[in-house]
Amino acid sequence: MKNPTCVLIKKRCLHLSIFFLLFSNLQGVLGQENTSPITIVPEFVFGTSAASNKTFPERNLQTQAIFNLFWHHENNPQKWAHWLHSPRTGISVGYTNFGNSDRLGSAFTLMPFLEFNAFKSQRLTTQIGIGTSYFTKQYDFETNFFNRAVSTDFTWSFRAFIHYNFLQREKVNYRVGAGIFHHSNGHTRLPNQGYNSFLVSVSAEIKNVKYRAYAKNTQTLEKPERTVQNYIAIRTGIGQNVFSDVSIFNEKKEVYTLSAEYGKIYNKTLKIGVGAFYRLYEHYYDYINDNESLVQDGEEYASLRDNPWHNASNYGLFVKGELLLNHVGIELQFGTNFHKPAYEIDWKINEGWDLAPREIPPGWVLGELNSKFKFKNAINTRIGLKYYLIGTDAAPKHNLYAGAFINANLGQADFTELGIGYVRSF
Repeated sequence: MKNPTCVLIKKRCLHLSIFFLLFSNLQGVLGQENTSPITIVPEFVFGTSAASNKTFPERNLQTQAIFNLFWHHENNPQKWAHWLHSPRTGISVGYTNFGNSDRLGSAFTLMPFLEFNAFKSQRLTTQIGIGTSYFTKQYDFETNFFNRAVSTDFTWSFRAFIHYNFLQREKVNYRVGAGIFHHSNGHTRLPNQGYNSFLVSVSAEIKNVKYRAYAKNTQTLEKPERTVQNYIAIRTGIGQNVFSDVSIFNEKKEVYTLSAEYGKIYNKTLKIGVGAFYRLYEHYYDYINDNESLVQDGEEYASLRDNPWHNASNYGLFVKGELLLNHVGIELQFGTNFHKPAYEIDWKINEGWDLAPREIPPGWVLGELNSKFKFKNAINTRIGLKYYLIGTDAAPKHNLYAGAFINANLGQADFTELGIGYVRSF
């Protein structure tokens, strides 16, 4: 049994590491060019959150107040700014009321984002952001049982919005928007049904004197030469997740990861690659090695005890895409699992009757290995932020990065990971 003090220290270190990486990415995104002017965009958002579980508390209209800072890159000479058609980067600080203060509470969000023109329109923009949120109310077995959306103080946050500049003036742009907002703790504690909100917004971009002077003197920069580089990369990481709602299995344990990849970097902006990965789940290993209920003699998965290490492992192949913003990378990965046998135990316990006991009694209804399971067992996804030691605009032959990622079984969170990697470009 783990020392509670050690568990607490590891938990705090993980939070601090994620915040450090978040602010490192923020520094990279916002500090791409010192002369980039800033505009202020206050935003009011309202909408609704889908019920996270069948007995989810009733709620009124969800409201958000967000303060955005935009950095503009029309005169940024870096390659990514040209090939992404002078996007805006920024940071948002927001407050959310979920419409039920007693059960759902509020959230405070810090989120770096990227915004660019959509469909070559000067009025229509798309904004993508990844950050973190702090929640004032969480799931509690005794006092807040029916809110199964969030069970941790901090969660990952993801926002995807489309904005339309319906009234453009010299000093102010008035905007309306619509999009989605998602919160999840990355499977670091259960329950973790998450919040999925569908929202609309009104906002105003306030143009200060410096920006107005900048906009009138936008330079016509020389079109950069198109480039293609080959690269190879290796990455290792350590993640954390939990196994089930049962208290003994609801403490965080590690997931150890290793991967290698090969691909091409286009115009120092877009990285496309393929690779292979290996993972070892400490929860799966302990469940098998400790002779828990579903692997005991006579049970369906007793054969997994023949080789606990191998059967607690996961390996497969992946394809990935990554946007490179000099020091910052935004990665999206899709993969397929060739070997993940212990996931069947995970699914049966967590998709059957709620609150499965440690010792599964006869007649207990477990999750079915249906088509939904087959898709999630076969397909893995991954999204995250990277911070490169050397800016990719310089096309270094050797580079290092640190990253924070959410790994998922298709769209369902699997584990949260911190990783480091090495890239060799040719």
